[in-house]
Amino acid sequence: QVQLVESGGGLVQPGGSLRLSCAAFGFNLDYYAIGWFRQAPGKEREGVSCFSSSDGTTDYADSVKGRFTSSRDNAKNTVYLQMNSLKPEDTAVYYCAASPAATMDPDLYDYWGQGTQVTVSS
Repeated sequence: QVQLVESGGGLVQPGGSLRLSCAAFGFNLDYYAIGWFRQAPGKEREGVSCFSSSDGTTDYADSVKGRFTSSRDNAKNTVYLQMNSLKPEDTAVYYCAASPAATMDPDLYDYWGQGTQVTVSS
């Protein structure tokens, strides 16, 4: 019943942009911090960003600062990750997740989306 459903992944050329969406069902995102994570083949899952609904601030990993932006549409109960100036090293499966508290630690997240593949290649 509680679900996070992701969409928006795909194939894009280096320098291009994608916007990922994460829609919540069965709970209200207003009460959760929303994190974005990614995992490339052969690598551990890493935090990309964390949006805190309590104070409206977002933390970003150094690797994506200035290129990625997270946001939330309260009316649609949906969060987004706008990815610009994409690089081949951004290629990974991207996950959205919800936590009671703002954190970049994936072990502290209760709910996870199914993941969506982002491939950056010419």
